[in-house]
Amino acid sequence: MEEFLRLCHSIHPLSAGLEQALRQQVRRDTASPRQHLLQPGHTAQRLYFLETGLVRGYYLKEGKEVTAWFMHEGNFIVSILSFFSRQPSHEYLQALAECVLWSLSYEQLQELYRQFPEFNVIGRRLTEQYYVLSEQRALQLRMLSAAERYDQLLAHYPDIFQRVPLKMLASHLGLTPETLSRLRTRRS
Repeated sequence: MEEFLRLCHSIHPLSAGLEQALRQQVRRDTASPRQHLLQPGHTAQRLYFLETGLVRGYYLKEGKEVTAWFMHEGNFIVSILSFFSRQPSHEYLQALAECVLWSLSYEQLQELYRQFPEFNVIGRRLTEQYYVLSEQRALQLRMLSAAERYDQLLAHYPDIFQRVPLKMLASHLGLTPETLSRLRTRRS
């Protein structure tokens, strides 16, 4: 919980009342490797802060898994469309390692926004940050070659190849595992 509070403090100072409310309402969750936090057809009920571990978001396309994103320690995890629109999800959220997460329900988040205006600032800044990440991912898929996408992934997540199976990385980059393997060999 301390990492979660530290991140919130780094964005905007927390009043004593808000910090106390967060300590009372934020729930500690755990997830085992390969455990799903969300599956299609279910509405996302919780917003997670990932203290330890690794999570991916993926969907099925023509029966094949396509990894849309990875999030590691210190990040928020949520199916944005499902959580905020209160609609069933089209994606899976899956733990790839042992995870410790801190979470709030949609209702708790909305109540904290109503009670503590400073929490709105934190929420807005985080939403902006993750929207920018989403746009960067979309641009990379549209504008960069496979080799450039590989280089970007390696630059931003240098340990990703030790933590994630090659098949998942390949689907994230829009490559076959064989193409990714050849690319990695050439870059070594």
